[in-house]
Amino acid sequence: MATVESTGRVVGPVRAMWLRVEGHWVWYRRYWTSSLYSSGLQPVLFLAAMGLGFGSQVQPGAATGGLSYLHYVAPALLVSGSMMFAVGESSYPVLSGFKWQKDYIAVTATPITPGQLLGGQLLWVGMRLLLAAVIYVLIASLFGAWLDLGVLLIVPVGVGTGLACAAPVMALAASTFDEGERFAAVFRFVVMPMTLFAGTFFPITQIPMGLRWLAWISPLWHGNELARGAAFGGLEPLPALGHVAFLGAVLLAGVLVARHWFYRRLVV
Repeated sequence: MATVESTGRVVGPVRAMWLRVEGHWVWYRRYWTSSLYSSGLQPVLFLAAMGLGFGSQVQPGAATGGLSYLHYVAPALLVSGSMMFAVGESSYPVLSGFKWQKDYIAVTATPITPGQLLGGQLLWVGMRLLLAAVIYVLIASLFGAWLDLGVLLIVPVGVGTGLACAAPVMALAASTFDEGERFAAVFRFVVMPMTLFAGTFFPITQIPMGLRWLAWISPLWHGNELARGAAFGGLEPLPALGHVAFLGAVLLAGVLVARHWFYRRLVV
């Protein structure tokens, strides 16, 4: 569906989504310093604490694939950081667009549709994830965290995993009519367990078999497996395709549900 700009020029849906990104950019270029911690420094601090601090006490072995703990944990911390950042940017900020600031209502009062608004929101989150991943990779390289150029493949893995987590949370935010109390439960009972038990800090083979399926259905575990496969090699094409397909399915399902709720709340 085409959109009409204020000049009267008809633009396509991609341009309409980009207009939303431009709106975010106007704000971000003035306040970007306030987001530096969540954008890239938080995962680096995790890397320093776990990879260098705690990791100095972990000897290379079967659990780490014979690698130092710094090398083992660095790719997963990028993916984990992307997941946490994506969930944070897709929860209260999206709810605010509907409930508090109500800028989503203003945007869709123009010819921009709720679906294009959602696409622009996901595009913006993806760009923020890309920036955060690049910052992390550059700073982590100063710690000697990377073995080879496989790190270049970790960046899109982190962005993809983050978006796969962002879309369902946007759907949850769009279907939230209270003050967002449910997000506290999401962070406490979903994000934190995923971070701890989805293969970020240790292999899931250390988890009892009866509980291991919880890691298998976690987008973070699939992202961790892809990231480590890109960093160290050894990931076969078929399992890699399975991980990508899982993340793509979660992203698609989240987009479809979010799109439904965006239209339901914004179309009168």
